[in-house]
Amino acid sequence: MLRNIQISLLFLDGCVLSQFFKVIQEAPENPTMPYFGSEETVKELKRALSNPNVQADRLRYKNYITKVIRYMTQGLDVSALFMDMVKASATVDIVQKKLVYLYMCTYASDKPDLALLAINTLRKDCADPNPMVRGLALRNMCNFRMPGMTEYIEQPIVAGLQDKASYVRRVAVLGCAKMHSLQPNNEIDGAVVNELYALLRDSDPVVVVNCLRALEEILKDEGGVVINKPIAHHLLNKMKDLDSWAQSEVLTFLLRYRPRSDDELFDILSLLDAFLQSAHAHVAVSTLRLFLHLAAAHPAVQADALLRSIAPLLAACGAASRELRFAGLCHVQQVMRSQPGLFGTQYKRFFCGYSEPGYIKFRKMEILVELVNDENVALVLEELRSYCTDVSPELAQAAIAAIGRIARTYSEKCLHILTGLLALKQDHITSAVIQTFRDLVWFCPQSTAAVCQTVEACVDGPQDSEGKQALLWLLGEHGDQISSAPYVMEGYIDGLKTELSSAVKMELLSASVKMFLCRPAETQDMLGRLLHYCIEEESDVCVRDRALLYYRLLQRGAEETRKVVTGPKSDPSMSVLTGRQQEPISQWASTFNTLGPLAGRDFCLHTAALPAAGQPSSGAEKELLPESTDVTLSSPDDTEEEISLSLGPPLSHETFEKMWMDLEILHTQTLGCPRPRSAPDALQAALQLVKIQTLAFTPGDTVPWKAYIYTRSAGTLILAELLQGEPQGPGRDESLLVSVKQQPENQRATRGFVSILKSVLQTLNVDGS
Repeated sequence: MLRNIQISLLFLDGCVLSQFFKVIQEAPENPTMPYFGSEETVKELKRALSNPNVQADRLRYKNYITKVIRYMTQGLDVSALFMDMVKASATVDIVQKKLVYLYMCTYASDKPDLALLAINTLRKDCADPNPMVRGLALRNMCNFRMPGMTEYIEQPIVAGLQDKASYVRRVAVLGCAKMHSLQPNNEIDGAVVNELYALLRDSDPVVVVNCLRALEEILKDEGGVVINKPIAHHLLNKMKDLDSWAQSEVLTFLLRYRPRSDDELFDILSLLDAFLQSAHAHVAVSTLRLFLHLAAAHPAVQADALLRSIAPLLAACGAASRELRFAGLCHVQQVMRSQPGLFGTQYKRFFCGYSEPGYIKFRKMEILVELVNDENVALVLEELRSYCTDVSPELAQAAIAAIGRIARTYSEKCLHILTGLLALKQDHITSAVIQTFRDLVWFCPQSTAAVCQTVEACVDGPQDSEGKQALLWLLGEHGDQISSAPYVMEGYIDGLKTELSSAVKMELLSASVKMFLCRPAETQDMLGRLLHYCIEEESDVCVRDRALLYYRLLQRGAEETRKVVTGPKSDPSMSVLTGRQQEPISQWASTFNTLGPLAGRDFCLHTAALPAAGQPSSGAEKELLPESTDVTLSSPDDTEEEISLSLGPPLSHETFEKMWMDLEILHTQTLGCPRPRSAPDALQAALQLVKIQTLAFTPGDTVPWKAYIYTRSAGTLILAELLQGEPQGPGRDESLLVSVKQQPENQRATRGFVSILKSVLQTLNVDGS
């Protein structure tokens, strides 16, 4: 019941609302709760409303009506006054009518028999000379929640569509959608639909937008309202007369239209050009989305539209509303996937404010990392350094991680800042710095010496499990460069009985074995104690199994152990993943101005796909050009089965990197052909045609040459690395080696993927020669 009251309140004008809330304010602070009786109150109101003396005094009569509404909102059942309230609707006072209509809408479902009298009263008001009364009566009659209401409201709605007053036509158009919602299983009335399509050319802009909304609701099972050329051009010409929210809605509907020629396309873009600079952020962003959609075949036009949208996006990032600020930052991040330097000169706009919430600060730091260049690196690092001492540990650690990402390009400057942070001797800061050092050494081996020197000078070790694991990894991998490494590790071994984290214990085992292989004399005794404890006393099965594995390996000899345990201490080629490769705008344009950017770049919207510009949109055209979403090829190893690749939601660099580090290589194969000598864009476009995404690749002259790609097939995610080493001789290139990882494992999908990849590379090599 309260929900009905709240919905009905939306239809009250300002005058009624002011009087309504005045009544609420005048109510006693501690009124008697009417839920436990108060029958005398209802009887008193009934006597007053039926008293001829009260009815003769208009002001007094209206006061009693407002009392009824007040008690109704407080929860008192005043449905017994229904007949008296219906009689009160026979007045020329608009305010009194609105209050009575609110009452009738609330109790119509509880008194269906008496509500028929109210319907007759409302139908009579639908013919009132005053258009406000006609519109008010029609709107409230559509709000009656009663079975069989369609037969009563159909005729007034049809008449309202032809009304001279625009206010009545607005209400009647929305009433068509309401009438359809009352009986959704009934056949759609073609005459009503045609009338609504005709009203799209109404002189009143609000009627036009209401028609779009009503048609979308009525025709939702058939794909929604159809936007053809006359309708699209009419809506474009009406744009300047609409309010901001209506403009945003019309722009969304225009995504369904596909221009028939380039001349028409550029005429439409010219009409939309002014809205790219709209003062309303939602209008500017909706216009930009339409630009990107229509100009899918014209990358230069898309890039120019993004350039012109810098100001509205920055305005959204500085809006007073925190929610709007966050949405603006998410969309800026999405634009930077294709235009990383677009906001480079505006980097100060992304400095964090003191009073901003954490979720906004995190986004801003992510953007700052992407905007760093030679000119602003000093200022950005100084700003991030100030965040490292924030009262929020999560924010401080995020700032340290951001400095660590910048350190992969500007190592010296960042190492100086990170070393200074260790002097603060705060646990969460120390832990974050050690974890950053671990990642930095892996990506940038040239910084190993400086990191080892800093770690050795660090007196206080981290206290949390993540920090301990990072420190132990550094000690195990680079113990030969840290003189105090065995003694630091011995402290952890002595305190093993009080250690709660199994991950720390397993990392300690791995680091101790690696330390033993490079410094056996200093490590032998404590390694023995560690293995004895983990095998004999440890209750965790995983730790005990790890210890048994190392014990049996050591029984085979140090050299055999070294072959299994030791590996590369860094992988500088993985640093290619830290740089943002420019993505095609079409890869993310479909999720622009949706929830996609707010939920993250890997978020996939399960909505009906919009036809891209240049693609068929009508049913006849779809029959002439079959739909193709996946690439299907026959596997040479199993001709009876087919392999289908698909794109799916894109993977971020961080997600790909984490999965690549966690998964094991399931398949390695020499492809029998060198890497193509074509341009990087040609390679990326060729792989995109067969539904293989290119995440990153090294420059063409780099040796070894690497590329990281991914795709999906048969419900599995396929990650792959292409590697080409040193040439075997003058004029001869080494054959490409592909390494494949999967989640989950599917050998048939792997074979099909490798077959498709090999075919593409061979084709590019033939074209290049």
